[in-house]
Amino acid sequence: MKEKCLLLTLMVISVPIAGELNFYPFQTDFRVSLGTPAFFLFLLWLRSPSPLISGLLVGSSVTIFRMGLDLALEPHWNWGAAFQHHYPVFFYYLTYAIAFAAVRINRRHNRPLLVGALGVACEIAATLVELLLRYSATEQTTTFATWNQIVLIAFYRSFFVLGFFNLVKLRQSKAAEEQKRKENEKMLMLISELYEETIQLKKTLHNAENIARDSYELYQSLNNAQHVFHEDLAQKALRIAGEVHEIKKDNQRIYAGLSSLISHESDYMPVEELADIVLRTNQKYAQSLGKKIEFTLQTEGIFPLCHVYTALSLFNNLVANAVEALEEQGIIRIWVKREKDVIVFSVADNGPGIAPKYREKIFMPGYTTKFDKAGNPSTGIGLVYVNQETERLLGNVQVQDNTEGAGTVFTITLPIGQIGKEE
Repeated sequence: MKEKCLLLTLMVISVPIAGELNFYPFQTDFRVSLGTPAFFLFLLWLRSPSPLISGLLVGSSVTIFRMGLDLALEPHWNWGAAFQHHYPVFFYYLTYAIAFAAVRINRRHNRPLLVGALGVACEIAATLVELLLRYSATEQTTTFATWNQIVLIAFYRSFFVLGFFNLVKLRQSKAAEEQKRKENEKMLMLISELYEETIQLKKTLHNAENIARDSYELYQSLNNAQHVFHEDLAQKALRIAGEVHEIKKDNQRIYAGLSSLISHESDYMPVEELADIVLRTNQKYAQSLGKKIEFTLQTEGIFPLCHVYTALSLFNNLVANAVEALEEQGIIRIWVKREKDVIVFSVADNGPGIAPKYREKIFMPGYTTKFDKAGNPSTGIGLVYVNQETERLLGNVQVQDNTEGAGTVFTITLPIGQIGKEE
C-alpha cells in the first residue's frame, strides 16, 4: 500500500514536469510532450487505483502546474486566461485514462502488440478531445496530414513506452526467477542433509534395538542367577533396556516424520543439474570460509534422472570435504561420467593430500583431521556416511593421489539402477 501511494504521488509530480519537455508540431498551442509517455508508463505499472482516478489527478496536476508556470513567467496573464488556455489538457488526460480503462489494457500484458495498438488508440482519442476543445471557439481545423503526424507520434510514443515497460518487467522476472532458483537450491540442500540424517538415524534405531535386546537378555540372565548382588544388576539392566527402548521409540517417530518429508518417487532430476547445484553451493561455502577456490565441472555421457537427495548428500559431502581440505586457495575439479551401467562421480583437489596409512582410517566412525578454531574436532561421520550409503547402493568409494600434482581424488561408482531411473 505504501509503495502504491508513493508511485501515485510520483506520477502526479513527474507527469507535469515531463510535459514541459515538448514541441509544437502544428504551429498552434497544441503541444507534443513526454507527459503522455510518462502517464502511459504509470498506468501500465499501477494496477490500483483505477485509471479514472489517475486521469483525474494527473489532469488536474498538469493543468494547475501549467497555469502556475504561465503566471510565474508571464505576469500579464491572469487566472482566467491561463485556465482558458490550459483546461483542455485536463480532458486530454481524463479521456486517455477513460479509454485505457475501457479497453482493459492492464489485462492484456501478455499480448504486447495489442497493448501497443490500444495505447495508440487511447492517445488518438485523447488528442481528438483536446483538439475539439481548443478549436471549438475558433475556425481552426486539422488536416489529413496533421492527423497522419498525430498517428505517427502516437505510434512511436506508445511502442517506445511499451518496449521500456517490457524490458523492466523482463528484468524483474529474471531477478524473481534467480531468487526462486536460489530458494529451491537451498531447499534441496536442506532436504539432502535431512536425508543424510535419516540414514544415520536409521542406523541408530538398529543399534538401539540391539542394545535393548542385549540389556533385556542380561537382565534375564542375572535374574535367573538367584543372587542378591545379581538381582541389583538385573534391575539396572532392566532400567537400561527400558530407557533404550524409549530412545528407540522417539527415534522411530522422528524417522517416520523425516521419511514422509523426503521419500517421494517424483524427486528425480538430471545428474547435470544436481552436479551444477553442488558446484554453486560449494562456491558459496568456500566464499563464506574466505577461501579463493577455482571450481570446474565436466560431464560426459547420457545420464538418467537420479534421486535428488541421495545424489546431493553423497556428492556434496565429497566436494565440501575438498573445500575444507584446502587452506587458503586451490582448485577443485569435478567429473561426472557414465560408463555403461554405472555413474562415476570424482572430486579432485590440490590440497595437502592424505597419507596412505590414513586412507583406511578416514572411513572409520569418529576419525577426523578437522578441528575448529577452538580446537574441537568435527564429528567424523561425513565419509563414514558416504561409504555406508555407497555400499548400501551396491557401489564403492575409492581414494587415491591426484595424478595432476598434489592433492587427493575421491571417486564414487554407483550402479545406475540403484540411484537413477531412465526417462
